Amino acid sequence: MASIVFVPKESTSGESRVAVSTDTVKKLIGLGFDVCVQKGAGLESRIPDDEYAAAGAKLVTATGAKTADVVLKVACPTDAEIKTYKKGAVVIATLDPYSNDKAIAAMAKAGISSFAMELMPRITRAQSMDVLSSQANLAGYRAVIDAAHEYDRAMPMMMTAAGTVPAAKVFVMGAGVAGLQAIATARRLGAVVSATDVRPAAKEQVASLGAKFIAVEDEEFKAAETAGGYAKEMSKEYQTKQAALVAEHIAKQDIVITTALIPGRPAPRLITKDMLKAMRPGSICVDLAVERGGNIEGAKAGQVAEVEGVRIIGYNNVPGRVAASASQLYARNLLAFFTTLVDAETKTVSINTEDELVKATLLTHDGNAVHPNFGGTATDGGA
Repeated sequence: MASIVFVPKESTSGESRVAVSTDTVKKLIGLGFDVCVQKGAGLESRIPDDEYAAAGAKLVTATGAKTADVVLKVACPTDAEIKTYKKGAVVIATLDPYSNDKAIAAMAKAGISSFAMELMPRITRAQSMDVLSSQANLAGYRAVIDAAHEYDRAMPMMMTAAGTVPAAKVFVMGAGVAGLQAIATARRLGAVVSATDVRPAAKEQVASLGAKFIAVEDEEFKAAETAGGYAKEMSKEYQTKQAALVAEHIAKQDIVITTALIPGRPAPRLITKDMLKAMRPGSICVDLAVERGGNIEGAKAGQVAEVEGVRIIGYNNVPGRVAASASQLYARNLLAFFTTLVDAETKTVSINTEDELVKATLLTHDGNAVHPNFGGTATDGGA
């Protein structure tokens, strides 16, 4: 009897994505698994039930989780969901382990092997599995679209018989995946774009997209990048100097987009109310870090707030605002990783705790929390 892969309809409020596409359903079946998709799971991602059925999936209710050997999700399962999973089941999702201690403990107690996709190492082998990059790319795009929607002027320069409308000035703070896509999108819309980042490598990337780079380029700046390619937290002295430069620059901008996140830490505060006060009334800010406390003082999660005459867009789950595209990419990321766990002979999941991808992403296994950063050690549960 084939192992069962179950894909639920996401129960987290505001989560519109789904963990499989019709293409990945076919490939999962090709790997030797039976795929069960909860009815309605893909509706908000423009995948109706009949398309899943045509791809070979069986349409089921939420009770399908009880017999599943593998559960593929977008968000961390709720306590109620975890209670429906059988012992030994494998759960693969973006588990947000920095904020979900109770869920990790519950999955360990339930004997579930859980993998956090956002902990995937940034190595060549895992590029096709990098959910942070695929989703951040879309978040950067959507941030510009949301800003353009709220902005009450045209983005590109427009020359007409009645006169010229100047191009909007857009400043992107953080030139990671989301920031670079925001730069590219704003440029496509005709804006004059500038950007900043604490990583030296970002300067060339920003320039390659036709934007101006803004930063205090001292010795600390030149060393400000981790081995994994993430931004490091800067000293208070550097932050003070950079804040002064940024404050002067922000005052001249029409739209500011912030993307700064440090894994496992609250989002750094980049823009204060005093900076907002210096901006022109009617200016727009987009805070892509609002779910981690926000980069902008006064930003409110899930809302468009007005502070000092500036509208601050703080939507939650921005990739979910481009759900159809986000789900397609996320489903491919999941499939790429899942394929590495499949034993080709037995057509079942085989967890090799010595594999570098497993070591990086496995949170719970054999009744224990096994990840060294989240309540376990590297040797717990046989890892």
